[in-house]
Amino acid sequence: MKIELHGLKVDLTLANFIAQHALPGTDISEDYLWSSFAELIHDLAPKNRALLKIRDELQDKIDAWNTEHASKFDLAAYKAFLKSIDYLRDEGSDFAITTQNVDDEIALTAGPQLVVPVNNARFALNAANARWGSLFDALYGTDAISVGSNKGAYDEARGAAVIAWAMDFLDNATPLKNSSWATVTARSIELADESQLVGFIGNQDQPASVLLRHHGLHIEVKFNARGIADVILESALTTIMDCEDSVAAVDAEDKVLVYQNWLGLMKGDLAEEISKNGKTFERKLNPDRKYMSRDGKPFLLHGRSLMLVRNVGHLMTNPAIIDQHGNEVPEGIMDAMITALIALHDKGMNSRTGSVYIVKPKMHGPDEVAFACKIFGRVEQSLGMNPNTLKIGIMDEERRTTINLKECIRVAKDRVFFINTGFLDRTGDEIHTSMNIGPMLRKGDMKSATWIHAYENWNVDIGLACHFPGKAQIGKGMWAMPDQMAAMMEQKIAHPMAGANTAWVPSPTAATLHATHYHRVLVSSVQEKLKTRTHAKLDDILSVPVVQRPNWSADDIQQELDNNAQGLLGYVVRWVDQGVGCSKVPDINNVGLMEDRATLRISSQHIANWLKHGVCTKPQVLETLKRMAKVVDIQNAGDALYCPMADNFENSLAFQAACDLIFKGKNQPNGYTEPLLHAYRLKIKALSSDVI
Repeated sequence: MKIELHGLKVDLTLANFIAQHALPGTDISEDYLWSSFAELIHDLAPKNRALLKIRDELQDKIDAWNTEHASKFDLAAYKAFLKSIDYLRDEGSDFAITTQNVDDEIALTAGPQLVVPVNNARFALNAANARWGSLFDALYGTDAISVGSNKGAYDEARGAAVIAWAMDFLDNATPLKNSSWATVTARSIELADESQLVGFIGNQDQPASVLLRHHGLHIEVKFNARGIADVILESALTTIMDCEDSVAAVDAEDKVLVYQNWLGLMKGDLAEEISKNGKTFERKLNPDRKYMSRDGKPFLLHGRSLMLVRNVGHLMTNPAIIDQHGNEVPEGIMDAMITALIALHDKGMNSRTGSVYIVKPKMHGPDEVAFACKIFGRVEQSLGMNPNTLKIGIMDEERRTTINLKECIRVAKDRVFFINTGFLDRTGDEIHTSMNIGPMLRKGDMKSATWIHAYENWNVDIGLACHFPGKAQIGKGMWAMPDQMAAMMEQKIAHPMAGANTAWVPSPTAATLHATHYHRVLVSSVQEKLKTRTHAKLDDILSVPVVQRPNWSADDIQQELDNNAQGLLGYVVRWVDQGVGCSKVPDINNVGLMEDRATLRISSQHIANWLKHGVCTKPQVLETLKRMAKVVDIQNAGDALYCPMADNFENSLAFQAACDLIFKGKNQPNGYTEPLLHAYRLKIKALSSDVI
């Protein structure tokens, strides 16, 4: 049911949420809000549609050029062509960003960043509370330590290995003057660098804990009668509360849940009842942590991650609001107004500087970044916020943004707080943009393609050139295997070593383990050295990852199809049937991978590309999908809510969605999966409503 508000038709569920929950506690009236919101929508929605039309026009021109030049591709001619159609802009003069009022967790301190679906209250609370984590628990409960077992009864050998690892960590980060932490039995310690001791809990002579600081991050060492009881690390400095890729929100009902949890986080009263081991308890946001300074004065440290919010990009619309012309409202505009309205409830519990940090994904080039900034400016005016209160995080995950990154930052220089590479979406866009040139590399080989390394370095180089250090984050992407922490510990140190002062992790435990990398690497020092290196080359970024004369065997091709189809189906079936936007999906080898729409975009576009160039056939892909559907059904056999696909291919909407994502993949806007996923999810919800 919809009601009319200033020319907008607004779903009653959303209208009631705004009136009864989001507005009370602000000085904004319901009539004023909808009046200004309607004006903003009717002014800016046409511009939103015009920008999307430009995307399509550019892709049509690129498709035509690529088809004509596929057999005689010349990079210089390609660059000239991209400039002639305004896809590639000339790079302007050097400049420095001028963002102000940025919290220290972003501006000054390097550390892990969590991304979590905000529509799941338990996940959101766990992530917000992941600011601090037990190193002992993180090591013991994962494969990070190979000694003994973490299953069943306490394993003494494993416990000893954990303690030894943690003591070695302390010896390196905060060494003692004349001994090792492994020999500490008393609570009186003497550090080699006394400035690292910043506080304590309890009696200063016999403290319950001592608080240390290294590379800007805090470490709390807890004591008991026998010596050291635990080591608590400052872990997830920031958390992105996600309204986008990890969320399945297709209508007003879904959006209200997203906004409701964001409101609870901003007000500080979000709570969730949890049942575990036969006991029920309430999970809520952690309070700040209380310490005494060395001179006996009490002080607090933040008990929670600094929370950012990721809005939806420019592409999607949502039926929750219909404009005066009968159009669904752009969801990104809706998110901007409502998440900012909700952020008015933050009275310093989250941002100490009064800023609101909005991560904006899937923008294509400077004009779209400028448009996002225009939306933010209009929202600030409507809500009575100071200019540039709404900060923008630019996801560098689309090809047209990457090659114009400096100009994208320029148009947002007063409010940008973050740039972050997104390998998965960036690969999906690479495949779709270059679809007509030829068959793409196999997915595993794509990670070593020339453009990938250049892209990752380019992002850091430009962030440093625009003077991000001390004002904004330069970020790196997600570790996608939450059960493989030993591999993460070995590999993810590459992110701070590459000059990134934050990188994404999939869980609070991973955040604690990844935090140890920022003690091993002083990112600010790395960034200073990187400022003098040779800048990554645009020519390398524009190198297209195609194979002109594929020599793959039939087994190679089928293996690639099996891998793509299995991962695609495993994600789509939960999204469409159950509305799960992000989940740990077992891959073809039963390794759990964190899947979201970015991974789906690669798989669907990759198969679509191979179909176009005759690497495989439609009957072969369909057979593969049906065979892999049986595998996915078996992998989900323990889920009582799961609807098997293999028993009913003709009527399984999830299976049909997977097929459409591939067979209609070439015609999807920029290769995005959202339009088809939303359409099929709405069909499922309509069927459920009919049954009720």
